[in-house]
Amino acid sequence: MNQVQKLLIIGFVWPEPNSSAAGGRMMQLISLFKADGFSITFASSAQNSDFIVDLYEYGVERKSIELNNSSFDVFIKDLNPTVVLFDRFMIEEQFGWRVAENCPDALRLLDTEDLHCLRLARQKAFKENRLFKTTDLFVEEVAKREVASILRCDLSLLISEFEMQLLESTFKIDNALLYYLPFLLEPINDAILQELPSFEVRKDFVFVGNFLHEPNWNAVQYLKETMWPLIKKQIPEAFLNVYGAYPSQKVMQLHNKKDGFLILGRAVDAQEEVKKARVVLAPLRFGAGIKGKLLEAMQCGTPSSTTSIGSESMHGDLPWSGFVNDDVADFVDAAVLLYQDQKIWDKAQKNGIEIINQRYSKDLFEAEFRTKIDFLCANLKQHRLNNFLGTLLQHHTLKSTKYMSRWIEEMNK
Repeated sequence: MNQVQKLLIIGFVWPEPNSSAAGGRMMQLISLFKADGFSITFASSAQNSDFIVDLYEYGVERKSIELNNSSFDVFIKDLNPTVVLFDRFMIEEQFGWRVAENCPDALRLLDTEDLHCLRLARQKAFKENRLFKTTDLFVEEVAKREVASILRCDLSLLISEFEMQLLESTFKIDNALLYYLPFLLEPINDAILQELPSFEVRKDFVFVGNFLHEPNWNAVQYLKETMWPLIKKQIPEAFLNVYGAYPSQKVMQLHNKKDGFLILGRAVDAQEEVKKARVVLAPLRFGAGIKGKLLEAMQCGTPSSTTSIGSESMHGDLPWSGFVNDDVADFVDAAVLLYQDQKIWDKAQKNGIEIINQRYSKDLFEAEFRTKIDFLCANLKQHRLNNFLGTLLQHHTLKSTKYMSRWIEEMNK
């Protein structure tokens, strides 16, 4: 990796690590490449917000770019990156052909975040009141687009082992094009554990989630209408503190102090709020990827009551940091038990620390990832020859997307 000098990240949005797990994930990747001596440029066509991270503080250059504009061609030719990282498949669709045309020797990486097609297919099945089947993916238009993007790239990063297996078994994608790289966290030692608030000083329940993300909005509705009244009946003194960036008016309307259901909006420091709470509630009914809110709960030493969707692919064979239940009554009983029984709470907290240290410690992944990038950079020509379908799709994309983009650019003049 020492020969690799420049990394260009093309972002779907500017990173907001305090707003979403996706923002935190992006900062982890930046830190990983930065530690290996990369000169990093982050480019995006997204608008600025008040909550984006100051990339300059991390030694990262930032560049505003435009969609369907040949100024990007000039920019990337001048930069001449050795590695390009696309932030989600929609960005590869927009800019992948330009990267391939102007910097054909650049290694093209795709950070999937989660499989969008899986999340959307599950959401559709939920709204149609039926069980999700993997065959649903074959009729999902987003699946065709997302899988095509994965095939066009040299390597796609996945945070979920379940999604790795799905791509290999259901879509028959070559394992050589896929790489499991979960969230990269600092391990938790005894000293850190001792600093966490104890069971006795904690109180209340908490939910944290960006409200631009549909599974979070659905989960909060579910809590409000179904689960929280049952929990509140058993623990009248408890409150549920709901934090999340970008709450809409319909989210704010769920606020009811009398019921102990508090919509508190964006947290100044979400981890501090989770550390104060005794139990995290996350009744997710659809979604994909790894749930940042539940990893954050473990980092904060806060056990959780969640669903099979919430815990999917997160803990391997290790016991969960709390309880996993899809049945309403079981979910509620588990949440109450965690809140009231310190012995069970302590064990759940310990389980969470083990999950972090055994499955997400960055030391487990960093060196192997560097070796993989080194290998691909040294053997890129052969790697692409082995990926004929990807080459085929790249060819057709250059012929179709390219000319559509050129036409849009002309129309915009």
